[in-house]
Amino acid sequence: MDPRGPTDPAPRRSYRWLWLLVAGLPGLAFVSPLFGPTAIPAGVVLQVLGHELTGGLLFPNPCAGASLPDSCSTYFVIVWQIRVPAVLLAIGVGAALGISGGTLQGLFRNPLADPFLLGISSGGTLGAVIVFVFFIGSPQVTAALPLFAFAGALATGLVMLAVARSRVGSVETLLLAGVGLSSLLSSIVAFLLIYNRQASTQITDWLLGSVAGGTWPEVGITFLVLLAVSFLLLLHSRELNLIQLGNDVAQSVGVDPSRVRVRLILLASLATATAVAFAGIIGFVGLVAPHVIRRLVAVDYRAVLAGSLVVGAVFLLAAWDIDLFFAELPIGIFTAFVGVPFFLAILFRRSERSTMGGG
Repeated sequence: MDPRGPTDPAPRRSYRWLWLLVAGLPGLAFVSPLFGPTAIPAGVVLQVLGHELTGGLLFPNPCAGASLPDSCSTYFVIVWQIRVPAVLLAIGVGAALGISGGTLQGLFRNPLADPFLLGISSGGTLGAVIVFVFFIGSPQVTAALPLFAFAGALATGLVMLAVARSRVGSVETLLLAGVGLSSLLSSIVAFLLIYNRQASTQITDWLLGSVAGGTWPEVGITFLVLLAVSFLLLLHSRELNLIQLGNDVAQSVGVDPSRVRVRLILLASLATATAVAFAGIIGFVGLVAPHVIRRLVAVDYRAVLAGSLVVGAVFLLAAWDIDLFFAELPIGIFTAFVGVPFFLAILFRRSERSTMGGG
């Protein structure tokens, strides 16, 4: 038996899709700052990017020769301080949600699992609602929002971690506990919004997700967490492959599924909490990304985790560009347009197999 996973690695040619996505992401990221509500000449955008990315070696004065120097200075601020951080935050958040989704689908052996399965999003929502309800009109709202959202999401992950470490921490128990905890937190959120109806208006955009307010410190924190979590998750790809064969098989080769479950839940919770804290609630990225990789590349979790990281980033960045180009709506609306049909297709396919198998 191959200890690397339940199936042989995919043929070499299938990895071309993954390398194509990896090569396409920088190109998409370079083009994305061209889009935005303020029309900026493409030449100015490219000069600003070249100037900043090379430390001034290219285009030492990106506004030289501009017909309106004052406007060019404004464009410089818009591109480098507003658009580029939003683009990078979309990449980081999408990658975090993608690899978290791949991890949870492998951990629960459930293709419908995503980073919000364990109620982590509800915990982040509760943290954000507390800020909007009790910090109305306060100048500390901007700083407090990501902190409270992160704390709420991570606290929920720690609760699920405690369940995973308990004697009843089976996969089925975790799934049911996540659903129950999510319902409880959603009820608390509804109560707080009724308590202060003004907050319900303010939190609407956050609940639908956005990377528009991304800042350089948020980008730095997101990528720091992403790099650390992704490295640790990729180290567990072999264990995830063995878990697909069943707990007994995993234990027979020295893998403790219970300990692996605890580690992976904590890591996925940390990545998701970071995404929720800085971008709000963005659904379906973690659901779609692993399925795309399994269909195009391989079912080996070395490929699934790495590929989900890239597909999640491409998916969310593309959704952000489409959003800016067409409607300037919350990004969660566009991910739902893709994710909901995707979810229904998976659900119906599983239902058909279940019906056929139970006949």
